[in-house]
Order: sequence, then structure tokens, then C-alpha cells
Amino acid sequence: MSMKKHLQLLPYLFIFSFVFSTALVNEVGGSLQYPVVVSTWPFLEAVRAAWNAVESGLSAVDAVVEGCSACEKLRCDGTVGPGGSPDENGETTIDAMVMDGVTMEVGAVAAMRHVPEGIKAAKLVLEYTKHTMLVGDQASAFAISMGLPGPTNLSSVESIEKWTKWKENYCQPNFRKSVIPRDNCGPYHPNDPSIRRCLMSNELSPNEFGSANVDLHSHDTISMAVIDQVGRIAIGTSTNGATFKIPGRVGDGPIAGSSAYADAEVGACGATGDGDIMMRFLPCYQAVENMRLGMEPKVAAKDAISRIVRKYPGFIGALFAINRSGIHAGACHGWTFQYSVRNPAMNDVEVFTVHPQ
Repeated sequence: MSMKKHLQLLPYLFIFSFVFSTALVNEVGGSLQYPVVVSTWPFLEAVRAAWNAVESGLSAVDAVVEGCSACEKLRCDGTVGPGGSPDENGETTIDAMVMDGVTMEVGAVAAMRHVPEGIKAAKLVLEYTKHTMLVGDQASAFAISMGLPGPTNLSSVESIEKWTKWKENYCQPNFRKSVIPRDNCGPYHPNDPSIRRCLMSNELSPNEFGSANVDLHSHDTISMAVIDQVGRIAIGTSTNGATFKIPGRVGDGPIAGSSAYADAEVGACGATGDGDIMMRFLPCYQAVENMRLGMEPKVAAKDAISRIVRKYPGFIGALFAINRSGIHAGACHGWTFQYSVRNPAMNDVEVFTVHPQ
């Protein structure tokens, strides 16, 4: 083709390019609402903190840390940050996790003592180690060595008062099973083997399976997902765990795939509820993989919850799922669940209510 012919075609090529680009932008603009922040429960100030961070240009990972950190400082529901959920010894410990859905890197801390900023400690694990999780006193030592404040007492007047009343109630309810206490509050030892076998037989009946000692203010997590301005996805969690847990217990909060999961090619999920049961099923990994297979977030979330309920009919828990297009939904069982969302189409954070399935 001659140069003259090329020059004659240029206006048409420009028009085609413009129309194609406009159509693509309209499609993206119509389906992709970036940035987006989603969180379990009506933790409005946490979502606002994450939104302000991501809207200002921070990455999804940094925005998640800002949001969860705000919840830790506010001690959301008494189940996030210091000052809540005492264990059997009256001590508060922290579980937290952050996951980069682009690189699939995870940083987590579990049963961390004496350091109040769990989500920042988790981010330090992600950024400055080749590990995925650090636990206990060693997690605390690492966080302090990397500049976080500590050691400090994570208990509060409220948590000690709650623990004292629990002791006065003969340490009931608790998370022990098939044991006999030497005194009202232990130490505990296994029951007589013949009796224990009988008890275990009853416990294994599917209709008896359920969540013990779980409600909104005793067993909760902030799980937050952020899609930033360029479409990167991250997820983060923070919790002080189950109230009156056995010391050393780690819940689902720092477990990637259980309390949270993100893959920038697909979407993200955040969960809350009975972590001891949920971590056996990895519901957030399941929800994200469901979306990868083409399920809409609502169907993906319901399927993930239903897999747990088939084995544990008395299970209490919930999750939200969001795909990379910003479409979100929730599912729950055993309680009414609320999750919070902020995107460019909203003037402020909006709370969505999900009823048990």
C-alpha cells in the first residue's frame, strides 16, 4: 500500500481507535468501581480510614493496614485490638494477618503477647521476612525489634472484670471437653477412658455439631478487603480471639484461606465467626475459587458456608465475597450478619444486612 493510501486511512483508524477505547472505558467504568473497601460488621470508622488511605493513592495493602489499625485502636466490639477477649489466664493476645492478592504473599502473627498493633506486626512479617507467620513471644520480640511499641499489658479494666466474673462462675463456659477439673477451674485432666469414649460417641453425632460459646461480642474478627485505584487487591484481619480460650489457642484470624483470602485475578473474601470450625474448611479460599470458576459472589459465598453447615449444622459464622469487578455479597449461618462497603458511587460507608441461610 502506498504512503498516500496510508495517510488517507489515518482518520478512519483514529475514529475506530477512539470508539473502541471509549467502549472499553465505558465497560470498565460501568462494572469496575475502584477503589473499594469492604469489611465485616459495621466498623464504619475502620472502613473510612481505609477509604481515605486508598483514595489518597495508597496501595491496597497499605489501606488494609490503615483500616484494621483504626479498628485496633478503637477496640471494635471489644474483639479487636488490646483490652478484650481474655483467655483462661485473663490475658489478651492478638492474631492478625495481611495478604497481598497480587504477589500472594502473606504476613501473619498469632497468639502475640504484649504488642497491641497486630496488623502492623503482620505487615512487618510480610515485608521483612520470607516467612508467612510468627507466633507467641517470638512474634512479639520480632515486632518490637522492628520498631513497634511494646512490651505492654494488653489487658484492660473491662477484660479483667469479665475474667474475674467468669472465674466466680466456676470458669464456665469454656472450651474444654471430655475432661475433669481438679478444682472448679482446673487444672484439668482427661476423663476416665470408658466415660470419655461415651462422651466422644455423643459428640460425634452430626446433629450435635455446632459452635460453642460464640456470639458477636465474644468471638469476632475484622476482616477487610481493599481494591485500590489500579485494581490491586489485598485483605487483612485482626482479632483478640475467642473469649476465655485455652491459652495458646490460635483462631482462623491469621490463617490465609480461612478468615480471609485474596487473588487479584479473581477477588477476595473475609470471614468472621467460629474460627475453630472455619479453619477446617478454608471458606474464604473456597469462595474465591468458586468465583474463579464463574460463580457470582452471592452464590460463591453461600456455597462456602453451606459446605460447613452440612458437617456442622449448629455452626455460627459469616463471610463476604467481592469479585475483581467490585460486585459484593455476603452469606451467614446461625446469626444475622452485617458488612460495610465504600466505593466511588457512595457518599459514605453503607452497611448491608445478610440473614441466615
